[in-house]
Amino acid sequence: MTSAPLVYHPEMEDQIEAMHAIGYAYIPRALNADRVAELKHRMDLLTGIPDSFDRDHDEKTDQFFQKHINNAFNRDRAFFDCLDVDGVIDIAEGVHGSDCHVIGMTAWVTGPGRPDQSLHIDCKLISLPDDITADPRVRIPIFITTAHFYLNDMYEELGPTKFVPGTHVKQDRPAPSEELRILCNAGDAIIFRSEIWHRGTANTSDEKRYLLQVHYAQRMITQKFPPYLNKFQFRPEVLEWTSDRQRRLLGGHRPGAYD
Repeated sequence: MTSAPLVYHPEMEDQIEAMHAIGYAYIPRALNADRVAELKHRMDLLTGIPDSFDRDHDEKTDQFFQKHINNAFNRDRAFFDCLDVDGVIDIAEGVHGSDCHVIGMTAWVTGPGRPDQSLHIDCKLISLPDDITADPRVRIPIFITTAHFYLNDMYEELGPTKFVPGTHVKQDRPAPSEELRILCNAGDAIIFRSEIWHRGTANTSDEKRYLLQVHYAQRMITQKFPPYLNKFQFRPEVLEWTSDRQRRLLGGHRPGAYD
């Protein structure tokens, strides 16, 4: 299995160009070792909230261990502080605009026995024929992105994410032979657009994989903070922590169209 090219571009305009050209950008050492250790510790302490659609399986059951916690920014300051990590937030604002926001954040721990995911895209809002997207005059806007903060040194048995670069502008489902694995270090981040084909892979190791996902989007894309129907509430201290940028990322926008 071939590994995906992980090229860091020091100039932000080149990072943004990578998002348009191959569908993702790489940010090495986005989190230092202390923050990685703290996030893993805090993930171990989290328990699922059923109303928030969390998944939290006990290791003693006959299923593989999996903890998938929504609205992580609302659970602990360590996660909240990952709303606007340097290098990552700059790309998000560069592709979505200065009024972009966070539509979700998930803390995800998967244990040994986790099976392969199917190759998929997260969301594709515009579909065009390949001959149209191949035209250099056509550039499809980036509506949604996900930042993966890897908290382990990744290797094949641990279940790396696999991408098919460039498939955000293709109509056909790619072949498995086109997949490239992401083998990066703990603290590194990948930010990718929602239309690129990707999947998580089986954890055949003897350790847990820790991943923090932060989902960004253009302002006009709704935020995904379950439970819905007026049940979600920010913890009071969360809004006390916010900088102006963080408050906007959580939805504190200036009034605009449809407000």
